[in-house]
Amino acid sequence: MLRIAFAGTPAFALPALDALAASPHRLVGVLTQPDRPAGRGRELRASPVKQRALQLQLPLAQPERLVNEAAHAPLREWQPELLVVVAYGLILPRAVLELPRLGCLNIHASLLPRWRGAAPIQRAILAGDRESGVTIMQMDAGLDTGPMLAQRALPIGERMSSAELHGALAPLGAELLLEVIASLEAGTARPRAQAAEGVSYAHKLEKREALIDWSASAAHIARQVRGCNPWPAAQTLLAGVQLRILEADALATPVEGGPPIEGLQAAPASAPGMVLGLHHQQLLVACGEGVLAIRQLQGAGKRVLSAAEFAHGRALDGLRLG
Repeated sequence: MLRIAFAGTPAFALPALDALAASPHRLVGVLTQPDRPAGRGRELRASPVKQRALQLQLPLAQPERLVNEAAHAPLREWQPELLVVVAYGLILPRAVLELPRLGCLNIHASLLPRWRGAAPIQRAILAGDRESGVTIMQMDAGLDTGPMLAQRALPIGERMSSAELHGALAPLGAELLLEVIASLEAGTARPRAQAAEGVSYAHKLEKREALIDWSASAAHIARQVRGCNPWPAAQTLLAGVQLRILEADALATPVEGGPPIEGLQAAPASAPGMVLGLHHQQLLVACGEGVLAIRQLQGAGKRVLSAAEFAHGRALDGLRLG
């Protein structure tokens, strides 16, 4: 049985925290980020990890940064043999990395060295990757550069959003974490260096990346819709008002003289962003290449609508997005 401290902040970290709490190991304390303003009222809100730590009645610390001895004091008091870090969001200085006897383990939501950095789940979908996964890594002073102890891959479904991939990888990482901790305890863990080839960086997603350019291909826009779900949500304009596109698929445009898309003869000649009509409960929109079939969307400050609900009572002829 090991004395383990935990550092994490968002909901992605909860399965790992719960798995450790249910294990034979002793959770000696939890680090999470300070409460932050959230919502329209900008009231201070505790992180999901803080809320769970309070439910589990675990010792808790919320340093603003880990830059001095005062911030390190809780960890020294807890005397962990191992620190598990999952989406904590703060940089761990060398003094913290070297504090636990067995070092610091990180659950990273990609198959390293691909997608080091802050947004590996979203970047994998935006890039059209066929698979993702989790890596259990021994942390060092670099950005997700430490030696790997285990990896487990997961296919990315054709319709899988960032939210769905997030929900699949979190428990997968928790399961693999327990296996790695068992190997560390038994002395059988074999860290291996990350490959020098295939390195890519998952920079934090920005709101501007959610704006749809209808001159892009339908395949690109469909990935944008899935990659930006739930945040910041792919968006366009309808008569100057924001419209979020939440679920959509790409359809290939037929060649001239070939069979129409779902009976829509005008599709190949339509300008990007032009609404082609509603067919099979999907709102079809022309793109620079191909057609986007929208299933779910949301107007600013409105409830989420299916494509059929959006089209009900609305004249679609001549309607253009963007």
